[in-house]
Amino acid sequence: MKAMTSLSFEDSTLHGSLLPEGGELTPQPLARARMFDTCHVGVVLRVVLFVEAVVGVAAMFGTGQVAEWLLRFSLLTGGVLPATLAWLIVVCLLKARLNRLTLALQWGAGMALGAVVGLYGCGLLALLGLLHSLPWGASAASGALLSSVVLAGLVWRAKASTPAATAARLAELQSRIRPHFLFNTLNSAIALVRAEPAKAEAVLEDLSELFRHALADPAESVTLGQEVALAQRYLAIEKIRFGDRLQVKWRLDPLADPARLPPLLLQPLVENAVMHGVEPSARGAQIKISTHRRGSMVVIKISNSTPAGMGTRGHGLALANVRERLLLMHDVQSRFKTVFKDGVFHVRLEVPV
Repeated sequence: MKAMTSLSFEDSTLHGSLLPEGGELTPQPLARARMFDTCHVGVVLRVVLFVEAVVGVAAMFGTGQVAEWLLRFSLLTGGVLPATLAWLIVVCLLKARLNRLTLALQWGAGMALGAVVGLYGCGLLALLGLLHSLPWGASAASGALLSSVVLAGLVWRAKASTPAATAARLAELQSRIRPHFLFNTLNSAIALVRAEPAKAEAVLEDLSELFRHALADPAESVTLGQEVALAQRYLAIEKIRFGDRLQVKWRLDPLADPARLPPLLLQPLVENAVMHGVEPSARGAQIKISTHRRGSMVVIKISNSTPAGMGTRGHGLALANVRERLLLMHDVQSRFKTVFKDGVFHVRLEVPV
């Protein structure tokens, strides 16, 4: 087992470090690359609700009674809703190709597709005989305008999932390599060099893994299996430090390994368990980590006992960051919950496979 990046659970922003091989921090065009990411259930729901809200307001013009407004709203929905879903489906299917275009062409393609589905919605209403006159131009313009607003929202959502400035990325990198963890690891290796050289070599290999993951360019997502392996490497180093005070119980479901997570998400939660459970207790603590697949969802649980009377500590900043990163990646399909009960702190995550 090898250890991975140690994150300060109270200081780290929990986003991937961005230090390339050349040693300079460079911007990553992730916002552009995820501009057409409409394949999430949460995105679909928000877009549909937004478009329907616009239709509801538009239906108020020229109506004086609630019944008349409901009738007009229903008729417009018959054309607008299929057109909106068509736009979302086509964008989802073509997102890989659309994301390779320049930024100007991406906007142009999205708005052109919006104009096409606007004409499609108008044609549906015409086929149903619900329109006396056919506003083709107005329908195309409305589709283009609404699609541009939706694209602006998608760009904002993508940008929110990445650091906004080079300074922020540098701060993340620095917060990732905690000096006291590095010193403790080196001291442990030095103490083992003569007595147990094989163990000392394993600790140093763990430390190399720590820096490899700290300095690597981040992927957009990794598998749960990779995150579990990195957490095991981290706990291997901490086991050298704490000995029998650190007791770990794993219950892992191999079927859950393919689930996707933001990189460097699981290990800081494990580190939190060590920091607030094992470190302040003379008797140590037990950490339980489990994964389980339930249909199309994967449940991840991490729990640790705490010293009597200590309760919970910390500012909860990292927990909020974990929750935000899950929300940005999986939207409404993810769940994140923490509970402190009977001296045990529980963290529960749910993500789609």
